[in-house]
Amino acid sequence: MRPVLWTVLGVCLACAIALGLAPFASESPDGLETVAKGAGFAERFEAPPTVASPMPDYTVPAVQNERIGTGLAGLIGALATAAIVAAVGWLLAGRRPPGSPRRD
Repeated sequence: MRPVLWTVLGVCLACAIALGLAPFASESPDGLETVAKGAGFAERFEAPPTVASPMPDYTVPAVQNERIGTGLAGLIGALATAAIVAAVGWLLAGRRPPGSPRRD
């Protein structure tokens, strides 16, 4: 199979997982947050965000249904990550001189 096809399949799989499983993520705090609260120092590090998040708490504010909003946030995050990785890869790969053979 061609590398581009593997890439497309991988991105599609990541999007399907993000869209399908994100709504079922636990609402409990993660381990680091739990330990910080248990040790009593979590409040010392709480500060208002410097920049407002476009998707606070992993939801899309415009969507009323919380599960659908969380799934969409997962999908948007997966697509944004794939786009950033593709852009960095394209920039780092460099350009081939005209007429040079492809390395597929």
